[in-house]
Amino acid sequence: MMKFKHRICFILTTALALMLASAAASASTIDNVRVWPSPERTRIVFDVAAEPHYTYFTLYQNGPKRIVIDFQNTKNNVDLSAVDTDSLLLDRVRTSTPADNSSARIVLDVTAAVDPTIFKLAPSGPYGHRLVVDLPGTSIVPEREQRVVRTAERGENRRVIIAIDAGHGGQDPGSIGPSGTYEKLVTLAVAQRLAAKINADPAMEAVLTRTGDYGLSLAQRALLIRKARADFFISIHADAFTTPQPRGASVWVLSRRRSETEYGRALENKERLSEELYELGPTLQANSDDPFLARALLDMRRDDSMQDGSLAAGLLLEQLGRITTLHRPKPQGASFAVLSNIGTPSVLVELGFISNPQKERLLRSAAHQEKLATALYAGLRSHFIRHPVDGTILAHQQLQRHIVARGESLSILAQRYNTTVDAIVQFNDLGSTSIRIGQELQIPTS
Repeated sequence: MMKFKHRICFILTTALALMLASAAASASTIDNVRVWPSPERTRIVFDVAAEPHYTYFTLYQNGPKRIVIDFQNTKNNVDLSAVDTDSLLLDRVRTSTPADNSSARIVLDVTAAVDPTIFKLAPSGPYGHRLVVDLPGTSIVPEREQRVVRTAERGENRRVIIAIDAGHGGQDPGSIGPSGTYEKLVTLAVAQRLAAKINADPAMEAVLTRTGDYGLSLAQRALLIRKARADFFISIHADAFTTPQPRGASVWVLSRRRSETEYGRALENKERLSEELYELGPTLQANSDDPFLARALLDMRRDDSMQDGSLAAGLLLEQLGRITTLHRPKPQGASFAVLSNIGTPSVLVELGFISNPQKERLLRSAAHQEKLATALYAGLRSHFIRHPVDGTILAHQQLQRHIVARGESLSILAQRYNTTVDAIVQFNDLGSTSIRIGQELQIPTS
Protein backbone atom coordinates (compact mmCIF):
# COMPACT_ATOMS: atom_id res chain seq x y z
CA MET A 1 0.00 0.00 0.00
CA MET A 2 2.83 2.36 0.91
CA LYS A 3 4.56 1.60 -2.39
CA PHE A 4 1.36 2.43 -4.24
CA LYS A 5 1.06 5.78 -2.43
CA HIS A 6 4.69 6.58 -3.19
CA ARG A 7 4.09 5.72 -6.85
CA ILE A 8 1.02 7.98 -6.99
CA CYS A 9 2.99 10.83 -5.38
CA PHE A 10 5.81 10.31 -7.86
CA ILE A 11 3.41 10.40 -10.82
CA LEU A 12 1.68 13.53 -9.51
CA THR A 13 4.99 15.26 -8.82
CA THR A 14 6.30 14.39 -12.27
CA ALA A 15 3.08 15.57 -13.92
CA LEU A 16 3.21 18.82 -11.99
CA ALA A 17 6.85 19.36 -12.95
CA LEU A 18 6.03 18.75 -16.60
CA MET A 19 3.11 21.17 -16.41
CA LEU A 20 5.30 23.83 -14.82
CA ALA A 21 8.03 23.25 -17.40
CA SER A 22 5.49 23.50 -20.18
CA ALA A 23 4.07 26.70 -18.71
CA ALA A 24 7.57 28.15 -18.37
CA ALA A 25 8.40 27.19 -21.94
CA SER A 26 5.33 28.98 -23.28
CA ALA A 27 5.62 31.96 -20.94
CA SER A 28 7.24 34.30 -23.46
CA THR A 29 5.11 37.00 -25.04
CA ILE A 30 5.42 39.62 -27.77
CA ASP A 31 4.72 42.81 -25.83
CA ASN A 32 5.46 45.54 -28.37
CA VAL A 33 6.37 46.05 -32.02
CA ARG A 34 8.29 49.11 -33.22
CA VAL A 35 9.01 50.09 -36.82
CA TRP A 36 11.76 52.54 -37.82
CA PRO A 37 12.07 53.42 -41.51
CA SER A 38 15.27 55.23 -42.52
CA PRO A 39 16.95 56.26 -45.78
CA GLU A 40 18.85 52.95 -45.94
CA ARG A 41 16.56 50.37 -44.32
CA THR A 42 13.44 49.59 -42.33
CA ARG A 43 14.00 48.13 -38.87
CA ILE A 44 11.25 46.17 -37.12
CA VAL A 45 11.83 45.43 -33.44
CA PHE A 46 9.79 42.90 -31.46
CA ASP A 47 9.98 43.42 -27.69
CA VAL A 48 9.57 40.02 -26.07
CA ALA A 49 9.37 38.85 -22.48
CA ALA A 50 12.14 36.26 -22.76
CA GLU A 51 14.95 35.34 -25.13
CA PRO A 52 13.25 34.69 -28.49
CA HIS A 53 13.47 31.33 -30.25
CA TYR A 54 12.34 31.57 -33.82
CA THR A 55 12.48 30.36 -37.40
CA TYR A 56 11.59 32.27 -40.54
CA PHE A 57 11.07 31.86 -44.26
CA THR A 58 10.18 34.10 -47.22
CA LEU A 59 7.41 33.82 -49.80
CA TYR A 60 8.45 35.77 -52.90
CA GLN A 61 7.55 33.53 -55.84
CA ASN A 62 3.80 33.93 -56.27
CA GLY A 63 1.35 36.51 -55.01
CA PRO A 64 2.13 39.07 -52.29
CA LYS A 65 5.66 39.13 -50.96
CA ARG A 66 5.92 38.01 -47.35
CA ILE A 67 8.42 37.30 -44.60
CA VAL A 68 7.03 34.79 -42.12
CA ILE A 69 8.48 34.54 -38.61
CA ASP A 70 7.49 31.79 -36.17
CA PHE A 71 8.09 32.68 -32.52
CA GLN A 72 8.30 29.38 -30.67
CA ASN A 73 6.47 28.98 -27.35
CA THR A 74 5.28 32.56 -27.52
CA LYS A 75 1.99 34.43 -27.32
CA ASN A 76 1.32 37.67 -29.19
CA ASN A 77 -0.10 40.45 -26.98
CA VAL A 78 0.10 43.26 -29.54
CA ASP A 79 -2.69 44.73 -31.66
CA LEU A 80 -0.70 44.64 -34.90
CA SER A 81 -3.34 46.61 -36.80
CA ALA A 82 -2.31 49.64 -34.70
CA VAL A 83 1.40 49.37 -35.62
CA ASP A 84 2.40 52.35 -37.78
CA THR A 85 4.71 51.12 -40.56
CA ASP A 86 5.17 54.34 -42.60
CA SER A 87 7.75 52.58 -44.78
CA LEU A 88 8.22 52.18 -48.53
CA LEU A 89 9.33 48.58 -47.91
CA LEU A 90 6.77 47.41 -45.35
CA ASP A 91 3.03 47.38 -45.99
CA ARG A 92 1.89 45.92 -42.70
CA VAL A 93 2.64 43.55 -39.84
CA ARG A 94 0.01 40.86 -39.16
CA THR A 95 -0.56 37.45 -37.63
CA SER A 96 -1.26 34.17 -39.37
CA THR A 97 -2.11 30.61 -38.35
CA PRO A 98 0.86 29.27 -36.36
CA ALA A 99 2.53 25.92 -36.86
CA ASP A 100 1.35 24.81 -33.40
CA ASN A 101 -0.81 26.11 -30.57
CA SER A 102 2.14 27.24 -28.45
CA SER A 103 3.70 29.49 -31.12
CA ALA A 104 2.98 32.86 -32.68
CA ARG A 105 3.30 33.41 -36.43
CA ILE A 106 4.00 36.97 -37.56
CA VAL A 107 3.85 37.96 -41.22
CA LEU A 108 5.59 40.99 -42.69
CA ASP A 109 3.92 42.05 -45.95
CA VAL A 110 6.74 43.66 -47.92
CA THR A 111 6.80 45.54 -51.22
CA ALA A 112 10.02 44.02 -52.57
CA ALA A 113 11.88 40.71 -52.40
CA VAL A 114 14.53 41.86 -49.93
CA ASP A 115 17.05 39.75 -48.06
CA PRO A 116 16.21 40.36 -44.38
CA THR A 117 18.75 40.37 -41.59
CA ILE A 118 17.24 38.92 -38.39
CA PHE A 119 19.00 38.78 -35.03
CA LYS A 120 18.41 38.75 -31.29
CA LEU A 121 19.42 41.43 -28.80
CA ALA A 122 19.90 40.86 -25.09
CA PRO A 123 18.43 43.29 -22.52
CA SER A 124 20.19 46.66 -22.52
CA GLY A 125 19.30 50.01 -20.96
CA PRO A 126 15.55 50.60 -21.11
CA TYR A 127 14.97 47.60 -23.39
CA GLY A 128 14.48 43.92 -22.60
CA HIS A 129 14.85 40.97 -24.97
CA ARG A 130 14.30 41.87 -28.62
CA LEU A 131 14.14 40.29 -32.04
CA VAL A 132 15.29 42.70 -34.76
CA VAL A 133 14.41 42.45 -38.45
CA ASP A 134 16.28 44.72 -40.88
CA LEU A 135 14.91 45.19 -44.41
CA PRO A 136 17.59 46.78 -46.62
CA GLY A 137 16.70 49.53 -49.07
CA THR A 138 15.26 53.04 -49.32
CA SER A 139 12.39 53.19 -46.86
CA ILE A 140 11.29 56.80 -46.56
CA VAL A 141 10.34 59.73 -48.73
CA PRO A 142 12.10 62.84 -47.34
CA GLU A 143 9.71 65.34 -45.78
CA ARG A 144 11.27 67.97 -48.02
CA GLU A 145 13.71 67.39 -50.84
CA GLN A 146 16.88 68.70 -49.28
CA ARG A 147 19.03 70.62 -51.70
CA VAL A 148 22.70 69.68 -51.70
CA VAL A 149 24.77 72.74 -52.57
CA ARG A 150 27.48 71.88 -55.08
CA THR A 151 30.63 73.93 -55.58
CA ALA A 152 29.41 75.33 -58.90
CA GLU A 153 26.26 76.65 -57.26
CA ARG A 154 28.07 78.62 -54.58
CA GLY A 155 28.22 81.92 -56.41
CA GLU A 156 27.42 85.41 -55.24
CA ASN A 157 24.26 86.24 -53.30
CA ARG A 158 23.55 82.71 -52.16
CA ARG A 159 21.78 81.49 -49.05
CA VAL A 160 23.59 80.57 -45.85
CA ILE A 161 23.41 76.80 -45.41
CA ILE A 162 22.74 75.52 -41.87
CA ALA A 163 23.04 71.79 -41.16
CA ILE A 164 20.79 70.78 -38.25
CA ASP A 165 21.35 67.53 -36.40
CA ALA A 166 18.62 66.08 -34.17
CA GLY A 167 20.58 64.04 -31.65
CA HIS A 168 20.06 60.28 -31.24
CA GLY A 169 17.18 58.53 -33.06
CA GLY A 170 15.90 55.06 -33.85
CA GLN A 171 17.04 52.49 -31.30
CA ASP A 172 19.08 55.14 -29.51
CA PRO A 173 16.52 57.08 -27.42
CA GLY A 174 19.10 59.32 -25.79
CA SER A 175 18.28 60.36 -22.24
CA ILE A 176 14.86 59.47 -20.85
CA GLY A 177 12.91 61.82 -18.58
CA PRO A 178 11.24 60.81 -15.29
CA SER A 179 7.87 60.39 -17.03
CA GLY A 180 9.35 58.56 -20.03
CA THR A 181 10.01 61.39 -22.50
CA TYR A 182 12.65 60.37 -25.06
CA GLU A 183 15.39 62.86 -25.87
CA LYS A 184 15.41 61.71 -29.51
CA LEU A 185 11.82 62.92 -30.01
CA VAL A 186 12.41 66.29 -28.35
CA THR A 187 15.52 66.95 -30.44
CA LEU A 188 13.73 66.01 -33.67
CA ALA A 189 10.76 68.26 -32.89
CA VAL A 190 12.98 71.28 -32.15
CA ALA A 191 15.21 70.57 -35.16
CA GLN A 192 12.20 70.47 -37.48
CA ARG A 193 10.82 73.71 -36.04
CA LEU A 194 14.22 75.38 -36.42
CA ALA A 195 14.52 74.14 -40.01
CA ALA A 196 11.07 75.55 -40.82
CA LYS A 197 12.09 78.98 -39.52
CA ILE A 198 15.38 78.93 -41.43
CA ASN A 199 13.71 77.80 -44.67
CA ALA A 200 11.14 80.59 -44.32
CA ASP A 201 14.01 83.09 -44.36
CA PRO A 202 14.93 84.08 -47.94
CA ALA A 203 18.57 84.41 -46.90
CA MET A 204 18.99 81.01 -45.22
CA GLU A 205 18.48 77.32 -45.94
CA ALA A 206 18.40 74.30 -43.62
CA VAL A 207 19.55 70.73 -44.20
CA LEU A 208 18.45 68.15 -41.61
CA THR A 209 20.70 65.17 -40.92
CA ARG A 210 17.58 63.12 -40.11
CA THR A 211 13.94 63.83 -40.87
CA GLY A 212 12.38 60.99 -38.85
CA ASP A 213 12.88 58.61 -35.95
CA TYR A 214 15.78 56.56 -37.26
CA GLY A 215 19.39 56.19 -36.26
CA LEU A 216 22.48 57.61 -37.97
CA SER A 217 26.08 56.83 -37.18
CA LEU A 218 28.47 59.67 -36.38
CA ALA A 219 30.23 59.01 -39.69
CA GLN A 220 26.93 59.33 -41.58
CA ARG A 221 26.12 62.61 -39.85
CA ALA A 222 29.58 64.01 -40.59
CA LEU A 223 29.37 62.99 -44.25
CA LEU A 224 25.94 64.63 -44.65
CA ILE A 225 27.34 67.90 -43.29
CA ARG A 226 30.28 67.88 -45.71
CA LYS A 227 28.10 66.91 -48.68
CA ALA A 228 25.72 69.78 -47.91
CA ARG A 229 28.69 72.19 -47.96
CA ALA A 230 27.20 73.66 -44.81
CA ASP A 231 28.29 77.07 -43.57
CA PHE A 232 27.37 76.07 -40.03
CA PHE A 233 26.43 72.95 -38.08
CA ILE A 234 24.23 72.79 -34.99
CA SER A 235 23.58 69.55 -33.10
CA ILE A 236 20.57 69.56 -30.77
CA HIS A 237 20.43 67.53 -27.55
CA ALA A 238 18.85 67.47 -24.10
CA ASP A 239 21.01 67.02 -21.02
CA ALA A 240 20.53 64.56 -18.14
CA PHE A 241 21.96 63.90 -14.70
CA THR A 242 21.62 61.22 -12.03
CA THR A 243 19.62 63.58 -9.79
CA PRO A 244 16.66 65.77 -10.79
CA GLN A 245 18.06 69.06 -9.48
CA PRO A 246 20.26 70.32 -12.38
CA ARG A 247 18.50 72.48 -14.96
CA GLY A 248 19.26 74.92 -17.73
CA ALA A 249 20.57 75.07 -21.29
CA SER A 250 24.19 75.10 -22.42
CA VAL A 251 26.14 75.40 -25.67
CA TRP A 252 29.30 73.44 -26.42
CA VAL A 253 32.07 73.84 -29.00
CA LEU A 254 34.87 71.53 -30.07
CA SER A 255 37.80 71.49 -27.67
CA ARG A 256 41.30 72.27 -28.90
CA ARG A 257 42.49 68.77 -27.97
CA ARG A 258 39.78 67.07 -30.04
CA SER A 259 40.40 69.45 -32.93
CA GLU A 260 44.05 68.34 -32.99
CA THR A 261 42.90 64.72 -33.27
CA GLU A 262 40.49 65.49 -36.13
CA TYR A 263 43.14 67.65 -37.84
CA GLY A 264 45.52 64.69 -37.91
CA ARG A 265 42.80 62.33 -39.19
CA ALA A 266 41.88 64.71 -42.00
CA LEU A 267 45.51 64.99 -43.13
CA GLU A 268 45.77 61.18 -43.27
CA ASN A 269 42.54 60.74 -45.25
CA LYS A 270 42.79 62.21 -48.76
CA GLU A 271 39.06 61.93 -49.45
CA ARG A 272 38.15 63.71 -46.24
CA LEU A 273 40.87 66.33 -46.81
CA SER A 274 39.45 67.13 -50.25
CA GLU A 275 35.97 67.49 -48.73
CA GLU A 276 37.21 69.76 -45.94
CA LEU A 277 39.04 71.95 -48.49
CA TYR A 278 36.66 71.43 -51.42
CA GLU A 279 36.60 75.05 -52.69
CA LEU A 280 40.40 75.30 -52.48
CA GLY A 281 40.91 72.38 -54.87
CA PRO A 282 42.12 74.58 -57.76
CA THR A 283 44.68 76.26 -55.49
CA LEU A 284 46.05 72.90 -54.34
CA GLN A 285 46.14 71.54 -57.90
CA ALA A 286 47.96 74.65 -59.12
CA ASN A 287 50.60 73.91 -56.49
CA SER A 288 50.86 70.21 -57.39
CA ASP A 289 48.87 69.21 -54.33
CA ASP A 290 51.65 70.41 -52.05
CA PRO A 291 51.07 68.59 -48.71
CA PHE A 292 52.58 71.48 -46.74
CA LEU A 293 50.16 73.91 -48.36
CA ALA A 294 47.26 71.57 -47.61
CA ARG A 295 48.37 71.37 -43.99
CA ALA A 296 48.58 75.16 -43.71
CA LEU A 297 45.18 75.70 -45.36
CA LEU A 298 43.50 73.09 -43.17
CA ASP A 299 45.05 74.60 -40.06
CA MET A 300 43.76 78.07 -41.02
CA ARG A 301 40.31 76.67 -41.75
CA ARG A 302 40.25 74.87 -38.41
CA ASP A 303 41.13 78.04 -36.50
CA ASP A 304 38.52 80.08 -38.39
CA SER A 305 35.83 77.44 -37.80
CA MET A 306 36.57 77.18 -34.09
CA GLN A 307 36.48 80.96 -33.72
CA ASP A 308 33.18 81.21 -35.63
CA GLY A 309 31.71 78.39 -33.56
CA SER A 310 32.63 80.16 -30.32
CA LEU A 311 31.21 83.48 -31.52
CA ALA A 312 27.94 81.85 -32.56
CA ALA A 313 27.77 79.92 -29.28
CA GLY A 314 27.82 83.19 -27.34
CA LEU A 315 24.94 84.62 -29.39
CA LEU A 316 22.94 81.40 -29.04
CA LEU A 317 23.36 81.50 -25.26
CA GLU A 318 22.25 85.13 -25.25
CA GLN A 319 19.04 84.22 -27.06
CA LEU A 320 18.39 81.05 -25.03
CA GLY A 321 18.86 83.02 -21.81
CA ARG A 322 15.82 85.11 -22.73
CA ILE A 323 13.44 82.14 -22.69
CA THR A 324 15.01 79.57 -20.35
CA THR A 325 17.53 79.23 -17.54
CA LEU A 326 21.17 78.66 -18.45
CA HIS A 327 23.15 75.84 -16.86
CA ARG A 328 26.40 77.35 -18.10
CA PRO A 329 26.40 81.05 -19.10
CA LYS A 330 29.45 80.76 -21.37
CA PRO A 331 30.31 78.37 -24.24
CA GLN A 332 32.04 75.19 -23.09
CA GLY A 333 34.70 73.14 -24.91
CA ALA A 334 34.29 69.37 -25.16
CA SER A 335 35.43 66.36 -27.18
CA PHE A 336 32.10 65.65 -28.87
CA ALA A 337 32.60 63.37 -31.88
CA VAL A 338 29.60 64.86 -33.67
CA LEU A 339 31.53 68.14 -33.96
CA SER A 340 34.37 66.44 -35.83
CA ASN A 341 34.06 68.39 -39.12
CA ILE A 342 36.84 70.84 -38.39
CA GLY A 343 36.18 72.79 -41.60
CA THR A 344 32.63 73.67 -40.54
CA PRO A 345 31.85 76.00 -37.60
CA SER A 346 29.89 73.82 -35.18
CA VAL A 347 28.08 73.89 -31.86
CA LEU A 348 26.21 71.37 -29.75
CA VAL A 349 23.20 72.78 -27.89
CA GLU A 350 21.82 71.16 -24.74
CA LEU A 351 18.24 72.46 -24.56
CA GLY A 352 17.87 71.68 -20.86
CA PHE A 353 17.92 68.80 -18.41
CA ILE A 354 15.31 66.22 -19.39
CA SER A 355 16.07 64.52 -16.07
CA ASN A 356 14.49 67.48 -14.26
CA PRO A 357 10.70 66.86 -14.00
CA GLN A 358 9.79 70.52 -14.55
CA LYS A 359 12.13 70.89 -17.53
CA GLU A 360 10.95 67.59 -18.97
CA ARG A 361 7.39 68.96 -19.09
CA LEU A 362 8.67 72.07 -20.84
CA LEU A 363 10.79 70.16 -23.34
CA ARG A 364 7.84 68.09 -24.53
CA SER A 365 5.62 71.20 -24.74
CA ALA A 366 5.03 72.38 -28.32
CA ALA A 367 4.94 76.01 -27.13
CA HIS A 368 8.34 75.72 -25.42
CA GLN A 369 9.82 73.85 -28.39
CA GLU A 370 8.70 76.76 -30.58
CA LYS A 371 10.38 79.26 -28.24
CA LEU A 372 13.60 77.24 -28.30
CA ALA A 373 13.57 77.06 -32.10
CA THR A 374 12.94 80.81 -32.32
CA ALA A 375 15.85 81.54 -29.98
CA LEU A 376 18.20 79.30 -31.97
CA TYR A 377 17.11 80.87 -35.25
CA ALA A 378 17.61 84.38 -33.87
CA GLY A 379 21.08 83.50 -32.58
CA LEU A 380 22.17 81.96 -35.88
CA ARG A 381 20.82 84.82 -37.99
CA SER A 382 22.44 87.38 -35.72
CA HIS A 383 25.77 85.56 -36.04
CA PHE A 384 25.74 85.60 -39.84
CA ILE A 385 24.84 89.29 -39.91
CA ARG A 386 27.62 90.21 -37.49
CA HIS A 387 30.09 87.78 -39.06
CA PRO A 388 28.88 87.36 -42.66
CA VAL A 389 30.12 84.72 -45.08
CA ASP A 390 31.37 86.21 -48.33
CA GLY A 391 29.01 85.71 -51.24
CA THR A 392 25.89 85.17 -49.12
CA ILE A 393 22.72 87.24 -49.06
CA LEU A 394 23.25 88.11 -45.39
CA ALA A 395 26.64 89.60 -46.26
CA HIS A 396 24.68 92.34 -48.06
CA GLN A 397 21.99 92.74 -45.41
CA GLN A 398 20.70 96.27 -44.91
CA LEU A 399 18.21 97.85 -42.54
CA GLN A 400 15.40 100.00 -43.86
CA ARG A 401 13.43 102.43 -41.68
CA HIS A 402 9.66 101.90 -41.79
CA ILE A 403 6.80 103.70 -40.03
CA VAL A 404 3.83 101.40 -39.40
CA ALA A 405 0.66 102.50 -41.22
CA ARG A 406 -2.96 101.50 -40.69
CA GLY A 407 -3.73 97.93 -41.72
CA GLU A 408 -0.12 96.76 -41.64
CA SER A 409 1.08 93.72 -39.75
CA LEU A 410 4.47 92.04 -39.35
CA SER A 411 3.51 89.33 -41.84
CA ILE A 412 2.58 91.98 -44.45
CA LEU A 413 5.87 93.82 -43.86
CA ALA A 414 7.89 90.58 -44.01
CA GLN A 415 6.36 89.76 -47.39
CA ARG A 416 6.87 93.28 -48.71
CA TYR A 417 10.54 93.45 -47.73
CA ASN A 418 11.33 89.79 -48.53
CA THR A 419 12.24 88.90 -44.97
CA THR A 420 10.60 87.08 -42.04
CA VAL A 421 8.50 88.03 -39.05
CA ASP A 422 11.11 86.50 -36.74
CA ALA A 423 13.86 88.64 -38.30
CA ILE A 424 11.86 91.85 -37.79
CA VAL A 425 11.06 90.86 -34.19
CA GLN A 426 14.74 90.13 -33.54
CA PHE A 427 16.08 93.37 -35.01
CA ASN A 428 13.59 95.51 -33.10
CA ASP A 429 13.70 93.48 -29.89
CA LEU A 430 9.89 93.22 -29.89
CA GLY A 431 8.24 91.43 -27.02
CA SER A 432 5.42 90.16 -29.27
CA THR A 433 4.23 90.28 -32.88
CA SER A 434 1.84 93.16 -32.16
CA ILE A 435 2.70 96.55 -33.69
CA ARG A 436 0.98 99.94 -33.52
CA ILE A 437 0.31 102.71 -36.04
CA GLY A 438 3.19 105.20 -36.13
CA GLN A 439 5.70 102.76 -34.62
CA GLU A 440 9.19 102.95 -36.17
CA LEU A 441 10.76 99.67 -37.22
CA GLN A 442 14.10 98.67 -38.69
CA ILE A 443 13.39 96.14 -41.47
CA PRO A 444 16.25 93.85 -42.59
CA THR A 445 16.43 93.70 -46.37
CA SER A 446 18.90 92.32 -48.90
